[in-house]
Amino acid sequence: MIEFSHVYKTYSGTVHALKNINLNIKKGEFVFLTGPSGAGKTTLFRMISAYDRPCSGHVQVGNYKLNEISAKEIPTLRRSIGVVYQDFKLLKAKTIFENVALPLEVRGEGETVIRKKVNEILDRVGLVYKKGKCPDFLSGGEQQRVVIARALVHQPGVLIADEPTGNLDPHLSEEIMDLLENINAQGTTVLIATHDHNLVKRRNKRLVTIKDGELSEGAA
Repeated sequence: MIEFSHVYKTYSGTVHALKNINLNIKKGEFVFLTGPSGAGKTTLFRMISAYDRPCSGHVQVGNYKLNEISAKEIPTLRRSIGVVYQDFKLLKAKTIFENVALPLEVRGEGETVIRKKVNEILDRVGLVYKKGKCPDFLSGGEQQRVVIARALVHQPGVLIADEPTGNLDPHLSEEIMDLLENINAQGTTVLIATHDHNLVKRRNKRLVTIKDGELSEGAA
């Protein structure tokens, strides 16, 4: 599903963001990625979505070899990936329904299909009854659920979450993690970056640690 082979990434000539990264994430896996700020987590995520390319080595996501991917193929690749941001990136002037519908509108889906898929995913995250509200009327945990719904509405094979519980209290963090585990149980490959080592320990999932651009398996 996701494979990094001897990947190096250097910025501005001297900043070594990634060093000899070898990583294989199988379809349907649930993986935590931990490490300090500036360790290379964001660069790794950007490569998976083809926003960055390696200086050397190879990256493959599904059937796409990202060293060779054409500009025309990149939008299709990105439609196979759902992304959950720490700062939500919800449009405050739009309703929850409208926020979640955006990826489908970009794809050119018809109104009937959009209505059906958005209502289904909002029901799945427990927010269909608030679809007419704007983000500012929702709690932090509810807004995070909306972000997850938006990331999943186009049925991606991979979900990338960057600190999805970083702004939430412990109870809401557990709710979001339960939701992500349920999504994973239904076949979606999940990769989560987090600083919360206690959360990682409670979940008993595969753990990959990145530090100074280098990966290791196991405890941070």
